[in-house]
Amino acid sequence: MSILTPKSALKKQLPSSSSSSPDTLEYSSDDSSSSCRGSLSSDRSKSPFRSNDSSDHTVSSEDEGVVVSSSSKTRKRYVSTSRNKSGLSNYTFIRDGDFDIVWPNAAIFVIGHVLYFYSLWLLFTDHDEKMTKTWFFCYWVGFVGGLGITAGAHRLWSHKSYSARLPLRIFLMIGQCIAGQNSLYVWCRDHRVHHKFSETDADPHNTHRGFFFAHVGWLLRKKHPELHKKSGTLDFSDLLRDPVVKFQRDYYFALYFIFAVFGPASLPCLFWGETFSRSMLIVYVSRYVTALHSTWFVNSTAHMFGDRPYNESIQPRENYWVSYGAFGEGYHNYHHTFPWDYSTSELGGKLNLTKKFIDICAFLGLAYDLKQCKTHMIDSRKEKVHLHQQQLQQAQQHSQNQHPIATS
Repeated sequence: MSILTPKSALKKQLPSSSSSSPDTLEYSSDDSSSSCRGSLSSDRSKSPFRSNDSSDHTVSSEDEGVVVSSSSKTRKRYVSTSRNKSGLSNYTFIRDGDFDIVWPNAAIFVIGHVLYFYSLWLLFTDHDEKMTKTWFFCYWVGFVGGLGITAGAHRLWSHKSYSARLPLRIFLMIGQCIAGQNSLYVWCRDHRVHHKFSETDADPHNTHRGFFFAHVGWLLRKKHPELHKKSGTLDFSDLLRDPVVKFQRDYYFALYFIFAVFGPASLPCLFWGETFSRSMLIVYVSRYVTALHSTWFVNSTAHMFGDRPYNESIQPRENYWVSYGAFGEGYHNYHHTFPWDYSTSELGGKLNLTKKFIDICAFLGLAYDLKQCKTHMIDSRKEKVHLHQQQLQQAQQHSQNQHPIATS
């Protein structure tokens, strides 16, 4: 990766968007969420933590990715344009010497992980009956928060793979508040952009920038200019037509502290006399950090490790370990091939607690219009991949026969 310092970058001229240079990337997708149009930086103030959307600046159309217009002054953004083997850019932003790091997020994550390991230390050194109840309660709070992400933000609102009645939508909205991963609008917006421009510069957690970036680094850095540019072609207005999503977006800050912080942490103190500090440490901090990594592993591990039986041309993989920890979200090659399937996997309920939950809700009449891929479509995709693998093996064998390795 080539890194340009501000001094040397002044001499670097980047191609304009109309250039025919090989550095210009074209994006295409047949994702069902491509019917979108909206602004990526419209919800910055709704999170208790500072967003890395950088809504106070936008990329100038005069010089793609170089000049950044700020509300107070114009700054220079220097971008390296070298390409890796995949044809995608190796880039490092440098702006005013701060490397575009979102320092508030970095500080929160560092402090949170320190407290997380301290809570684990307490688990093994200062354990008593009250703490046992608190950890048990913490698990169930985390379970509801997980469903808020997987069954709510992901499968219901991002992909509309099923429909839900008002009581279920309210429950999932509260669960998503408990998870604390920004508002439903922000979460679904970023996820649709991820599907539409997966593994490109416009992908929020592009795995071509490395495991760490795909896992957590994308929340520690200002977003790539291409992400702002391409997200402007998408439409997220359907999200705000749901009054539950709109209400949560308007009052997210208050809802977050009620349902994610003070509400769950207060209950152990009221019902079995747990100390507030220990309850906060276990029910909020340890649960929150665990939930974050469960989601992050989908963005990183499930895009880099595993097999690809449904589509070899995309990066996402089938990872059963991630599915176990993320309520069935690790069947990622299937999910990116058939993003509208509510089960997100061919295996149905195996290691897929979210599908079981949605099935129960459907039985109770709370969920309906469950979309699922037909068996013949799945078999057809797998057969194409199998035939392609056979052709590659035959070509490799033919090449070896034509050019045998000389032995002494």
